[in-house]
Amino acid sequence: MGISAELQTHLASGATTLARSWAITRRDGVVLGFTDHDRDLVFEGITFRADTGMSARALSQSTGLSVDNSAALGALSSDAISEGDIAAGRYDGAGLCIWLVNWADVTQRLVLFMGSLGEFSHLGGGFEVEIRGQAEVLNQPQGRVYQTPCPAVLGDAACGFDTTRPGYSANVTAAAIEARRIFRIEGLGDFLPRWFEHGRLEVLSGPAMGLSGAIKADREAGGARIVELWSEIRGAVGPGDALRLVAGCDRSADTCRWKFNNFINFRGFPHIPGEDWLMSYPSQSGLNDGGSLSR
Repeated sequence: MGISAELQTHLASGATTLARSWAITRRDGVVLGFTDHDRDLVFEGITFRADTGMSARALSQSTGLSVDNSAALGALSSDAISEGDIAAGRYDGAGLCIWLVNWADVTQRLVLFMGSLGEFSHLGGGFEVEIRGQAEVLNQPQGRVYQTPCPAVLGDAACGFDTTRPGYSANVTAAAIEARRIFRIEGLGDFLPRWFEHGRLEVLSGPAMGLSGAIKADREAGGARIVELWSEIRGAVGPGDALRLVAGCDRSADTCRWKFNNFINFRGFPHIPGEDWLMSYPSQSGLNDGGSLSR
């Protein structure tokens, strides 16, 4: 969106009342607003707070498809951006929008930058975070991969499977937790061993609410189930917190067909030749009729 006539007139007046404001939109939908003005500003349905210690370095923007880059600085505070939330990854990949705004009339504003937050690092009593432009996504692989396993994630739009169906998820609490990675859970006798392996554990209550982890192993031990994650939950989770276990999918054709009855949405290519095909050679044994080798 271009600059409005009103803002252009204000800039040309030579006596301006300008401030910068930026909104951070986390992946869980939480929106936080900040401004370098000395009082709060409200627009776009967001309150941009002036007392958070946030500031932004000068933006470095260019034409073409080069990646814009800059950094934002801030002091850690419990009522704005906390160290715990950063460590938990709640701000990883969060959306960012920066405005130039006339604080005397907030209807006069211009979007300066749109992008996302990158890597966080500690800086004294605060933090520094990398700001990434929209062209950053061009550095990531795009398109479909032709491979034997299914590239879809269980329950996403490509998969189409409803993980809330009875028998494919369970709401539980852990009797014991070790290193925020190993959960001892009782009351899962209705589910087969390893049913949740390759699945997902979601935290539904407590300080770590909204965080999740990928399940590495699901095994029986002493009348209970031991659910082990690949990596620890990045927030404080303890016994008694509500959890949700989602059934696991190893992305193979057989699992999709027999465990989830969802083969119609299978996105892999189970009959694609593997690397052994390059080393194959004629053999007198077997059936050599020129037919398919995948049966």
